[in-house]
Amino acid sequence: MRRKRALFYIPAFAALLAAAGCNKGSVGAAGPQMPAPLVTVVHATAQDVPVYLDEIGKSAALESVTVTPQVAGRITERHFEDGAELKKGQLLFVIDPRPFQAQLDSAQASLAQANAAMDLAKSQFERYSELVETKAISKQDYDTKKNAVDLDQAQIESAQAALETAKLNLEYCYIHSPIEGRAGARLVDIGNVVQANTTSLLLIQRIDPIYADFTITEGDLPGVQKQMHRGTLKAMVRIPSDPENHGHAGEVTFLDNAVQNGTGTVNLRATIPNSDRHFWPGEFVDVRLVLATEKQAILIPNQATQVSQQGPFVYVVKGDDTVELRLVTLGQRQGDDVVVVGGVAAGERVVVTGQMTLSPGAKVRIDQAAPSASAPAGNQSSSENAIKTEGVKS
Repeated sequence: MRRKRALFYIPAFAALLAAAGCNKGSVGAAGPQMPAPLVTVVHATAQDVPVYLDEIGKSAALESVTVTPQVAGRITERHFEDGAELKKGQLLFVIDPRPFQAQLDSAQASLAQANAAMDLAKSQFERYSELVETKAISKQDYDTKKNAVDLDQAQIESAQAALETAKLNLEYCYIHSPIEGRAGARLVDIGNVVQANTTSLLLIQRIDPIYADFTITEGDLPGVQKQMHRGTLKAMVRIPSDPENHGHAGEVTFLDNAVQNGTGTVNLRATIPNSDRHFWPGEFVDVRLVLATEKQAILIPNQATQVSQQGPFVYVVKGDDTVELRLVTLGQRQGDDVVVVGGVAAGERVVVTGQMTLSPGAKVRIDQAAPSASAPAGNQSSSENAIKTEGVKS
């Protein structure tokens, strides 16, 4: 009887052990709960933003003059330093003036001689005029004296022209700057003999203001023409090393009269103030052509956008701190932000960092310490940022 009772307890004890094992496995499977992902968010804002074209251009001097002599001779003086800022009319070079001074002296002597001959011819003609009336001389002698006066008058005019030419040639010995601008490296030194209208002496370029030459496609031409007719076409110009939202504001002052064959592009030119010499002739520049202003566009940081097979998307945090995946249509970049044409409304919270750990419907924790988690910004006009960049240097 005792043995049978022992056999009855063995299966019961095994069942208890099995039940205990199952309970222990269930507890281990549940484990500790994972915390919700930590994310930073920003509020989508509604702002006025520019509609623009981004093009690559090249800066060019407003005026560029290669100085050449107008008389031949030897350089005897130089009155500037390479790279100097020159004033209009400033003396640059002197060509040996002595030969031209001698020519001037000779021309003055020739004029004096012609004037003396003219005086004599006039006095003789006056006497003959009195005698011809009394028929004391022949009409032929009278005509001869009259012709002598005309010839001497022509000699005087020729001598005067020669004198003016000699004066001009002497002035050409003193070479002045024809424009205000910056001197390049001199091309001749003192002692060089230069040829008239042939030898290059110096390149001078006026770089304030300065041009930015660029092109647009013929497809963009109608919009550009529309704004030019309104007189409101502006351009923001910067060199590639400048921050994207820093540039110089200028006006589009030239639109070519034809589309270029083969390229389908049209040449344009913007004029930009350059008193700080920020731009240099010949360097490449980035040109942003501002065509219009889009009112109350929705902006979010470009960092918030992700791309899937269905297209761009963002995560939006709802009121219960769960995330919703939203497919969005993106517009133009505005600095570090991008325009959202559809999919997000102003004031909604958009995830900026932490997207890689998210899935639709997931609960999240908002990083309240991050600056981007602050309240939504006001509707400040972002067109100020594009037309005002760096205080819009104008």
